[in-house]
Parts: sequence; C-alpha cells; structure tokens
Amino acid sequence: MRVLALCASIPCLLAAQNAPDAREIVRRSIELDQKNEAIARNYTFLERNETRMLDRSGKPKKPPESRPLPPQEERKEQEKLRRSIDERSKEAPAERQRRIAEWDHKQQRQREPLKELPDAFDFRLAGEEMLNGRDAYVIAATPKPGYKPKLAADAYFPKLKGKLWIDKRDNEWVKAEIETLDTIAFGGILVRLASGSRVTFEETRVNDEVWLPKRISVSLSARLMLVAGTRAEIEIAFSNFRKFQADSRLVPQTQYRIPKLDASYQGTASAVPPTVS
Repeated sequence: MRVLALCASIPCLLAAQNAPDAREIVRRSIELDQKNEAIARNYTFLERNETRMLDRSGKPKKPPESRPLPPQEERKEQEKLRRSIDERSKEAPAERQRRIAEWDHKQQRQREPLKELPDAFDFRLAGEEMLNGRDAYVIAATPKPGYKPKLAADAYFPKLKGKLWIDKRDNEWVKAEIETLDTIAFGGILVRLASGSRVTFEETRVNDEVWLPKRISVSLSARLMLVAGTRAEIEIAFSNFRKFQADSRLVPQTQYRIPKLDASYQGTASAVPPTVS
C-alpha cells in the first residue's frame, strides 16, 4: 500500500517541481515591460474618461446634461498639437537626443517602484486563465511581512493586495486588480483613501507587437481635508490605437465639467499623442 501511495504521488510531486515560480514570473514581466514601453510611445489612442459620483447608498447621482467642447477650446488644442509637431520637425539632432534622454530619465524614475514589487509582496501562482484568447498565469499578491520601503512611493505597498494576470507567451500584464487593505493618506492628511478601494487595469495586444492600456476602472471612497467623505467610480477606456504620424490631430470632444467636489459626473474624449521620438 505504501508503494502504491508513493507511485500515485509521483505525478503530483513532479508537477510541483516543474511549476513556474510566481515571483520569477513577476520579476521577468517587469524587465520586459521596459521594451514594451519603448514601442508604446510610438502610438496614439482615443481616451475617454467618465467619473460617476455616488451617494451614501452607493448609487450614482443623476448626471448633468452634457455639452460639446466649445469650438474655440478645440481650436486651441489643435494649435497646441500643431506647434508641438512643428517644433519636433525642426529639432537639431543634439536637441532631439537631449529631449529623449530627459524623457527616458523621467520614465525610469516613475518605474522605480515597480522594481520593488518582487521584494514587497509574496506571490502565489493561483492558476491559469484564458483572456482574449490568450493563456495567462493568475498570480495572487499579498504584502510581505517585514518589508521596509526604500522609496516614498513604496510606502503604500504594505497596505495593498492584488491579483495579476500575466500573458504566458509575452510575459506582459494582461490584467491587474488592486485593493487597499488600510487607509492611505496622500499629502499628509489632505486626502485619505479608504480601505476597500479598488483599481482594475487591463491591457490589449495591438498589431501583434505591443501591449497598450485598454481599460482602467476605479472604485474609491475618499475624504478630503477631513470633510465629508466622497464615493466615486471612474472609468477610463482606450481605443483607436494608431502609430503616431505627423498629421495626427485631436478629434472633436465632448466634455462634462464638475465645478464642485459633490458634482456627479465628468467625462472627456480626446486623442492623446505620445512623446514623439
């Protein structure tokens, strides 16, 4: 019976030994994302933002009537884009290299917190799923006990948990869900984000060469300046991905303004050009 039990357990033991390491998958995805970022800067896209303010019961407040962006403001934005393209076309090689180097340095600084993820969280392979026709690892992330943040931005990591979907073929993040485990304060006590706030981030494969943002969904409860709390849902959708060209232009916009904190709705739709390299 012992021999039979041992034989029966061998496939399970072999599977455990051959299972991919969740921490290594995450570390590898962070390394490869820098290459993806370099390609992504060559794309423009349509971005649409929508903010719904919620009442105490969690139901959306009645949104105000929308109105088109005034033609004068649209012309102003078109002119800003035209000037930017014109300036880029007249750049001397040295100026261009200096601008790109400054932009790269800024991007590297923004990416620094990502490098801390493998040390800040315990990762566990929770299974595999298919998203948009592609196989992905599902990895659960919980704060690592005793982790000491090295950067100011890392200080929030012990108050977060999440789940990652990482494409098995490209090692890119297909989807990420993040939830706050405790209150997070920004700017001292100016803004306090309540426990249970959630962020969902999704990406899509474009032109079989790059991963670009598809959707960002935020559900939050916050308190500003210690006044009454605010609850909101934010949806940001990205579409119409195109490689950047000199004749890129802004599309007509519809804009919904929120003059006060307790207003109920805001949304914008515009084409967003990347940094031209």
